[in-house]
Amino acid sequence: MTSEALPGTSARPGAPGSPYVSHFTDLMAEVRDAGLLERRHAYYAFQIGVHVAAFLGIWVGFFLLGNSWLQLVLAAALGVVVTQFGFLGHDAAHRQIFASSERNAWTARILAGAFAGLSFAWWRAKHNMHHRGPNLEGYDPDIGPGAIAFTPGIVAERQTGFAGWFVKRQGWLFFPLLTLEGLNLHAESIRAARDKTSTQPWRRTELFLVVTRLTVYVAILLAFLPLGKALAFFALQMAVFGFCLGASFAPAHKGMPIIPPDMKLDFLRRQVMVSRNVRGNPVVDWAMGGLNYQIEHHLFPSMPRCNLRKAQPMVKAHCEREGIDYMEVGLFHSYAIVVDYLNNVGLRARDPFDCPLAAQLRDGSALTPQR
Repeated sequence: MTSEALPGTSARPGAPGSPYVSHFTDLMAEVRDAGLLERRHAYYAFQIGVHVAAFLGIWVGFFLLGNSWLQLVLAAALGVVVTQFGFLGHDAAHRQIFASSERNAWTARILAGAFAGLSFAWWRAKHNMHHRGPNLEGYDPDIGPGAIAFTPGIVAERQTGFAGWFVKRQGWLFFPLLTLEGLNLHAESIRAARDKTSTQPWRRTELFLVVTRLTVYVAILLAFLPLGKALAFFALQMAVFGFCLGASFAPAHKGMPIIPPDMKLDFLRRQVMVSRNVRGNPVVDWAMGGLNYQIEHHLFPSMPRCNLRKAQPMVKAHCEREGIDYMEVGLFHSYAIVVDYLNNVGLRARDPFDCPLAAQLRDGSALTPQR
């Protein structure tokens, strides 16, 4: 899936004319021989079962607790659990759970739509573009124009007025803004599902799931809590959901090299050199949905989440043999990098590769101009 053609790159890792024909295929063979691409049905059955039980348990507690400000504790817990459904939907969308594309799609549709309130089709289309060209300027939607300016070109257009003031401080504002990401994702999911020009299959089914979930959710809050407590519950749950999801994705690529549209990389370097891992432990792995192994996930998107940590030593050793820098930092260090980059991205306008990987990206053997 990730080896499809994108602007300015070879069509696949081993395309004719590439000097790195065997670099990724050798690694793929090693990983496949270790059995790390095989499905882990028991693991995902456990993960889905535990989080469905937690979801139901929170609502049982909600009804038992009644009119109390302690409901906000359950609201925060619900935000965390709903984030996990977002991660599970992500895994199913990448075909990590089943061999069948249809079974994965329906699993993602239910977990993302009915439990997390997200449109699977909208998210998959957007996320697939990101995987095909991570940090590729003008292509990757994750660094496109939005509230936050991720590239020097976007910053250059925001130099006056409130936009200019904001962009100079956007690093410090980035994480507080993530508390609004839950609302944004719900709004985008509904907008995409209502788009009558869309050719996405199952659009109406997803619209029904997302809207029904949101309607029932709000109706329950208003029926069992006073208006003030209902609004506080909803706001806190959405804020926790948005922050947890955004804080898991942010360290992966923000502050890594931005690839100009007129440059091309071989597949292995394209995925590794713009991705950053966060050192894991069981708590970090769970809280980030395995996305702290971002390099391994980008190289092997269909690999079950629980196998990413096992693949990491192989990938890291392979990168060392190939002379490719493998970026891995601690969690809080990764956040510091994100904040610093976003506050200073405009200062990097002359050199989009102002980072520790600059030397490799300037190496003509790894990066060649498009003809």
